[in-house]
Amino acid sequence: MDFVKEKITTYLKLIWPFLAFVFVVLILWNTNILFQKFKNEQRLKMELWAKAQKDIIENKNPNSLTFQVLQQTGINPIIRVDSKGKIIDHKNLDEVFNDSISLYRSLEKIRKENKPIIIQYKDPISGRLLIDQKLYYGDSLILKKLQYYPLSLFLIIVLFGLLLYFIFKTNKISEQNKLWAAMAKETAHQIGTPLSSLIGWTTLIKDGQNPKVSVMEMEKDIDRLRIITERFSKIGSDPILELHEVNSIIIQTVNYIQKRSSNLIKIKTSLTKKSSIVPINTQLLSWTLENLIKNGIDSLKGVGEIVVSSKLKNKKLIILIQDNGNGIDPDNFKKIFLPGFTTKKRGWGLGLSLAKRIIRDYHKGKIYVKESLPKKSTILAIELIKED
Repeated sequence: MDFVKEKITTYLKLIWPFLAFVFVVLILWNTNILFQKFKNEQRLKMELWAKAQKDIIENKNPNSLTFQVLQQTGINPIIRVDSKGKIIDHKNLDEVFNDSISLYRSLEKIRKENKPIIIQYKDPISGRLLIDQKLYYGDSLILKKLQYYPLSLFLIIVLFGLLLYFIFKTNKISEQNKLWAAMAKETAHQIGTPLSSLIGWTTLIKDGQNPKVSVMEMEKDIDRLRIITERFSKIGSDPILELHEVNSIIIQTVNYIQKRSSNLIKIKTSLTKKSSIVPINTQLLSWTLENLIKNGIDSLKGVGEIVVSSKLKNKKLIILIQDNGNGIDPDNFKKIFLPGFTTKKRGWGLGLSLAKRIIRDYHKGKIYVKESLPKKSTILAIELIKED
């Protein structure tokens, strides 16, 4: 189920920009259709007004409908000119013009908005052109506003997108800050144990005591410091993946932790008999396993059992770490992998976050909570891609 959710989330992240683009295109397309329809309707009204004007000229006794049409000039700015381009009259202009220069400037503006409507009247007997006028009309205020609607919508979408990006970026920076702070504390914690041991041995040597095991134990502590240094040095860099038997890494890690754990805690293994050779970074994978097993130990409250198993499935090596501890709340299945998140009274919530980074980013695998029953058990899973 967790795989399906992760795939859906990844799919949505990839497809939402395309859907947003399609959404904007559809809105622009519909707006353009509405704009053209409204524009055509206004032209029909202007043509009707021009016909009414012509009817006044042709008929000495026009009907009442003609007068009604002429009185309702609508909301479009209108300028009527003669054959020489001289302005005869105008209506619905945005401003009152005190001089002819400003009026003709307004005419030049309106000329560019729509094609003029021709008003002509010929003498019915001689055929001579008696009236030759042009009716120029501009777009209404509503139509002009409609022109800017797609741009306004686009700007709103862009601003909304920038806001989402800013929120995402802020959350990312906050997450990174938590990670770095936790890493600093984890580094001090990791180094603290072998360093304290070395200080103890050097104190004994200074006091004149020279235990036989001191050199051997000091070498172990130095090796531990070297391992810790190598682990942290690989975080943030591109680690080299080499083909290695994962089962041997599991056994080494389990043995290391078992020696340093209470006798009341048993760590068992159930490993596949088939080849478990996978491209891995041994240092980082052992660190991940160490973190997961230690988390299981913390949930046991001093007594219990942990089983580390491995199996092959669909060209993948799956590692399962199962404990019979308190379990994990389903609401926290994903939260436990976030930097700084912890349900323990002590600790910094870094282990599982680093484990996720190591498995997902470095090994291109998966890590997730496979199953958890409250007060009974938890199973954490790691999936590593096995080469053909």
